[in-house]
Amino acid sequence: MEYTGKKILYITYDGLTDPLGQSQILPYLKGLSEYGYQFTILSFEKKERFRKEKQTIERLTSESNIKWVPLWFTSTPPLLSKFYDALRMRKKAIELHKQYKFDMVHCRSYIAADVGLYLKKKFGVKFLFDMRGFWADEKKDGGSWNMANPFYKGVYRYYKKKEADYLQNADCIIALTEAGKKEMMQWAYYNQHIPLQVIPCCADMDLFSLINSREKEMSRRELNLGENELILSYLGSVGTWYMLDEMLIFFKQLKKHYPGAKFLFVTPTPRGVIDKKISRLKLEEKDFIIISASRQEVPFIIKASDINISFIKPVYSKISSSPTKLGEVLSMGIPVLSNSGVGDVEDIVKKADAGFIVHDFNESDFEKAIYCIPYLLKKNPEEIRNAVKGMYSLGRGVELYADCYRNILA
Repeated sequence: MEYTGKKILYITYDGLTDPLGQSQILPYLKGLSEYGYQFTILSFEKKERFRKEKQTIERLTSESNIKWVPLWFTSTPPLLSKFYDALRMRKKAIELHKQYKFDMVHCRSYIAADVGLYLKKKFGVKFLFDMRGFWADEKKDGGSWNMANPFYKGVYRYYKKKEADYLQNADCIIALTEAGKKEMMQWAYYNQHIPLQVIPCCADMDLFSLINSREKEMSRRELNLGENELILSYLGSVGTWYMLDEMLIFFKQLKKHYPGAKFLFVTPTPRGVIDKKISRLKLEEKDFIIISASRQEVPFIIKASDINISFIKPVYSKISSSPTKLGEVLSMGIPVLSNSGVGDVEDIVKKADAGFIVHDFNESDFEKAIYCIPYLLKKNPEEIRNAVKGMYSLGRGVELYADCYRNILA
């Protein structure tokens, strides 16, 4: 492995103390550090998470000789706080560049990309646009930016123009899905001469290790779950994109076929949010286990489940989405129930024969999924894991990033 000694500024508006930072930022940068890249990470941290996770992140970054420069994330007033944070981000990035003379700036999503483009134009620093998803369209589709409001309509247009600027001036672009890449290549402002690499949200397959009967039994015992109960699980936050109502309605229908079934939620979302929905749908509270867990605890708990479910709103912006939880669950060999219209999810699940894809959230489609459960329960976990290894392996993701770095810095 070559040792480059190149200095990289990594900018993210997400926090390293966020679950996302620990699953989708640090593992890649720790891997890339082994190639000799010297990282400085500029991130924006929420105070509560920072207090809880600061020591963990400091340990992880120091192990790979990564410099970490955290700033406070501000959330009020809405939107204006983002512009305020963007100004602070630019100011700090300039200070850091004057101190370290970076060879490249790696920008995660749009807010960071604005600073990366500025550093490129002002100082000639190479600029990698790690686009992630269609951010402006996600804000529109999720309802955060109401297009009936002239102000938000203007903000949307502003960021779509910015998007074009990033795509036309980046030295390399990272997309999360082949479906997103295909869509982007049809955009009028797409520059075909700029390399566009697809790298999905990979999983640490050492942490999310293959499930076995002993671990499953231990996990169930810890959670007071019966050995022969059918356990449906959900992993992650419940929010804008995740169709909680539809997942609970599915579970209600599932109970008609599997009366002893239980629904395990491993989520940072407050229990009350889920309990309200459970009550409204007249479901039994005793059928639900709702717990939060650290990243290190998640694999052990999820291994109590037979099948994992994740329904995501199939809106336009989601064609660029790569759900982190999908790679993690499949890495453990647990079959999934997912829906079409979200990134490459349908293609991946079908090619791996690792689950069932719902196309319509109605009783008929749910019945088809339930009918498929006995087949899914017989699946060999190792076959599922092996089928997705080439797609979701963290090592593969690090290699793809390293190739992009080499091409940019050649």
